[in-house]
Amino acid sequence: MSDIAGEQKSGHNLAEYSVSEISTALKREIESLFPRVRVRGEISQPSFPRSGHCYFRLKDEGAVLDAVCWKGTIPRLSVRPEEGMEVIATGRITTFAGSSRYQIVVDSLELAGQGALLKLLEDRRKKLAAEGLFAAERKRKLPYLPEVIGVVTSPTGAVIRDILHRLNDRFPRHVLVWPVAVQGERAAGEVARAIRGFNELPEDGPIPRPDLLIVARGGGSLEDLWAFNEEIVVRAAAESRIPLISAVGHETDTTLIDFASDRRAPTPTAAAEMAVPVRSELRASILDQARRLVSGMARELEQHRRSVLAAARGLPRPQQMIEERAQRLDDRGERLLQAGKRLIEIRQAQVAQAGLRLRSPLTQIDAKRAELLSETRALNTAWLTYRRCELDANEQHCQKLARLQRQSQMALDGFLQREQVRLDGAGKLLDSVSFKSVLARGYALVRDAAGVPMMEAATASPGAAIAIEFRDGKIGARITDAPPVSATKPARPAKKSGGDQGSLL
Repeated sequence: MSDIAGEQKSGHNLAEYSVSEISTALKREIESLFPRVRVRGEISQPSFPRSGHCYFRLKDEGAVLDAVCWKGTIPRLSVRPEEGMEVIATGRITTFAGSSRYQIVVDSLELAGQGALLKLLEDRRKKLAAEGLFAAERKRKLPYLPEVIGVVTSPTGAVIRDILHRLNDRFPRHVLVWPVAVQGERAAGEVARAIRGFNELPEDGPIPRPDLLIVARGGGSLEDLWAFNEEIVVRAAAESRIPLISAVGHETDTTLIDFASDRRAPTPTAAAEMAVPVRSELRASILDQARRLVSGMARELEQHRRSVLAAARGLPRPQQMIEERAQRLDDRGERLLQAGKRLIEIRQAQVAQAGLRLRSPLTQIDAKRAELLSETRALNTAWLTYRRCELDANEQHCQKLARLQRQSQMALDGFLQREQVRLDGAGKLLDSVSFKSVLARGYALVRDAAGVPMMEAATASPGAAIAIEFRDGKIGARITDAPPVSATKPARPAKKSGGDQGSLL
């Protein structure tokens, strides 16, 4: 150290140094002794200030070593520093003169042993499961036959060849490959960006948007598959709107992306089998279903045909139904016509019977006149008796006769009044049923030469003399024309009315 020796003071053999000189000398000495080291320890008190650097401490049961990881190095680390994580840090030993500390500048960080990896993996799995990223209700159903399949894998490995070969064997589909690194420091970021990139493709863009995603990688150790356990990859798989199949490693390998994906395949080849059906089997299934459909339709049509035929056998022929209805209509029409004629005849007979029951006014007047004469004779007899009583001066008998006379007079007056009322009523009834009231409404009664009323035009013959009676008198006439033969009907004989009264019709 003669090159940094200071000026010696008198009386002393030690050289004098400044603080900076001592710090610089120590820094040079330590860095020359430890240019590259690997240090194993437990991470304690990790911090990430706004500068972007990372500061933490590595400790074991006997000592503590400060560590720093610069901003540009952090993205290249295989693991992110976390509290309590046992790691192996690779870097160089140096000093920090500002606080008289020595520290390791870390440029590589890896977990210390598989046990630490498994512990980290389990802790991360529990954390993501608590957030609901592995929930069963988030799983989407895979499309039965996707048009486009997106594959996230290495373009140079055997995985993509196995997937393409299996797809061609089963059902060829359009495949889009997003090349990524599947191992190393860049793998996690590239896989996450590939998943998000497929989801961000527009549905009608120049590059078709996949209907299904496959994230695939071949087998390897836990460290080789660690990129698919990274939180960024798991979150990208859980956020994918496109159904996703994870096919990482072999059947015994399990990564966190398997829990977040919609379906886990034990191998990349099995993922291709899950993605599409076997075309020959699908064709055979479709043909079988088509045959079953045709057979079912034929059976259904046959069943309906038999039902229609059975129903038709129970129904009469339409022509027969129409003929029966027409015959029934004719019968009802004829019966209606006969019923009308019969009703008219019944009403005529009822009028004729009523006319027979009516007594002639002249007969009633004669009968009343006879009764009046009888009463008059009885009155005259009583009067003569009364006169005789007066002559005999029998006052008591005369009074009795006078009373009898008064009673007789009152009875006679009441009888005459009642008979007058009955006579007036009979006259009004006679006027109401008399044909003259019909003549008074503007009608006329035509009689033949014998005085018989003519009821129908068919009874008229040309040149015959007739009499026409109006309400105010009668006139004679002669028939000049006869009705056409086609319109004539056989004349019905005029009914004879009983008594002295003629027929009203």
